[in-house]
Amino acid sequence: MQVTVEIPDDVAQWLAHDGQDPARATLEAVAIEGYRSGALSAYQTRRLLGFETRYELDGFLKSHSVWENAYGLEDLHQDRRTLIQLEAEGR
Repeated sequence: MQVTVEIPDDVAQWLAHDGQDPARATLEAVAIEGYRSGALSAYQTRRLLGFETRYELDGFLKSHSVWENAYGLEDLHQDRRTLIQLEAEGR
């Protein structure tokens, strides 16, 4: 399926910094967000980006600071609540 997206020129230039093709930059942005949100699996993301192997995808994700099962702010808050509860219980 082919999808056409209209992007203002100034936004396209920002998306495609360092001479990258704006269409590719947009595709990569969609793939990254889809993967981060869980809407796309690793396999679907790899296919979307045209990578042959999982290693290519891993390298791409790491270069864009996307970590699988990343420890997020909510995880930190939950760990802090657990620590406070354990201290209150004397453990």
